[in-house]
Amino acid sequence: MILKTRKPWAAVAMALAIGLVGCSDDKKPEEVVAPAPAETPATPPEPATGGSAASAAEVTTPVYFAFDDYSLNSEGQGQLNKLGEFLKGSGRAVVQIEGHTDERGSVEYNLALGQRRAQSAKNYLVQLGIDASRLPTMSYGEEKPSVEGHDESAWAKNRRDEFVLSNP
Repeated sequence: MILKTRKPWAAVAMALAIGLVGCSDDKKPEEVVAPAPAETPATPPEPATGGSAASAAEVTTPVYFAFDDYSLNSEGQGQLNKLGEFLKGSGRAVVQIEGHTDERGSVEYNLALGQRRAQSAKNYLVQLGIDASRLPTMSYGEEKPSVEGHDESAWAKNRRDEFVLSNP
C-alpha cells in the first residue's frame, strides 16, 4: 500500500500506526508489584540546632538602642550571642537585620541611623564567627514603628534592630 499525501508527517504517522497494529501479540503483560512503602517514624525528627535549644522566636527578639545611638549595650550583646549560637548550629540559615529608629529626626538622618544600627549588629555577629553573607542589612528608619505614639515610651520601643530568619 502506498500513501500519497501533501503532508509528509501524516504518511509517517499512518505507517507507524499500521506497523504497531501488526506487532501485537496475545501475551499477558507481567504483573507489576509496587514496593511496600517505607515505614515512617511516628514523630518527625527535631531539626538540628547545633545543640542549642533556643527557638527561632527566642533568637529573633529585637535589640534596642538608646536615643541617637547605634552602640550595643550588654543586653543587646547577650541577645546577639543567642542569635549567633543559633546560626552556628544552623549552617544555612540567613538573618536579615533591619534597623529602625523613632520618629524624631529627618527621614534621611533616620535611614542612615537605622543602617548604622543594623551594621552594628552585623559586625558583632561577624566577630562571633558568622559569615557576613548570611547577614544582609536593611534600614527602615522611622517608616515601620513597632509602637504608635509620640512619647519616650513609644520611641524607646521603636529604636531597634529586628531579625528576620529564613532557611532555618
